[in-house]
Amino acid sequence: MSGTSRSRAVRTALAFLCAIVLSGLSMPAPAAAADQTIKIGLDFSVSGADAADDQPPQFGAMLAIDEANKTAPKGFRFEAMALDDAVAGIHNPQQGATNIRALIADPAVLAVVGPGFSNVSAATIPLTNPVGLVQITTQATNPTLTKTTKYRTAYPDRPNYFRVCATDDLQGRADAELAKSLHLERVYIIDDNETYGRGLAEVFEKKFRELGGTVLGHDHITAQQQDFKALLTKIASMSPQAIFFGGTTSTGGGLIRQQMPSAGLDPEHVAYLGGDGLNSKEFVKLAGAAANNIYYTVASPHLADTPAVRSFTATYREHYHSDLGAYSANGYVAAQTVIAAIESAIKKNHGAMPTRVQVLDAMRQTKMETLIGPVSFDKNGDTTNPIFSVMHVKDGKQLYMSQITIKD
Repeated sequence: MSGTSRSRAVRTALAFLCAIVLSGLSMPAPAAAADQTIKIGLDFSVSGADAADDQPPQFGAMLAIDEANKTAPKGFRFEAMALDDAVAGIHNPQQGATNIRALIADPAVLAVVGPGFSNVSAATIPLTNPVGLVQITTQATNPTLTKTTKYRTAYPDRPNYFRVCATDDLQGRADAELAKSLHLERVYIIDDNETYGRGLAEVFEKKFRELGGTVLGHDHITAQQQDFKALLTKIASMSPQAIFFGGTTSTGGGLIRQQMPSAGLDPEHVAYLGGDGLNSKEFVKLAGAAANNIYYTVASPHLADTPAVRSFTATYREHYHSDLGAYSANGYVAAQTVIAAIESAIKKNHGAMPTRVQVLDAMRQTKMETLIGPVSFDKNGDTTNPIFSVMHVKDGKQLYMSQITIKD
């Protein structure tokens, strides 16, 4: 090889080596490991008639999860896993149980917000209790879910079901006190024969009698019933001052009020009372022209006019193009509490993914200041801040009246 050829070869080799070095320098750095996903299950009735009750808290929970990702622990991200437990437009315990089994089967699910209905919760607690999976409800109020071990079949002494709402043993008393404050002495009671509605009606009846009220009668209906004229005609013959309904909009609450005038019960003179199962726009819509002289309680404080509440309201409307529902804030707060418990468990676990039982242990210790006031839980998982908002429907508008605090 001539000197010229040798020189050319050296230059070529050097150029090749430079290209390799430069290409190496310009190559992107290896991607950082992806954040681990922590899923929070959401089980609500978000289709059909019950959507008016359950979609607002689901939206609130989703908003809290979205916001939590702005400050999530290093290496983690939160994700909602939302499921619908309604069948043919009505909350369904069997579907709720199916949903919970799916959530349990996913190891990334560390907590569940929901269900919103008591009878669905009764079907799900026996599934989550054995695996130590946290459930927190926004508005399921039947006291047996927490105050007894009836549904904690695997670990009776390990409550895993929490609430940010008060319970029916307190709500029924609040409703009875409301009736007396309205000077109602003669009341007929109807309930839907479900876990929530019947339980609430029975507590109301007991307390109303204790306060000196007269119960003219007490009937149980079925959720599928559509025609109440015969029952209402019988009630009209007793000249009640009010009807108390234990149940929800989808289990007859709206239709009963709608049909009262045709049975001789003038809505202007016969009041209609109930619990938070009546608190939806769908109820007012079904009540129609009879949407007046209606009173009910909501198992949560009324939101104060604070900068934090105004910010939450504006963000909620921006995201979901909807006004707040009765339990939108409860959904937001419920999700915030489980997120706080998960973050605490991560910290105690030295930054590693916690187990469900570790999250449950942290949940019992959770104490927070929230949009609905201070949140903490007693030994049963119930809120230590049981406050009821009293609402009044007048001329088709749902109006806030006052708050009632009732302790055990």
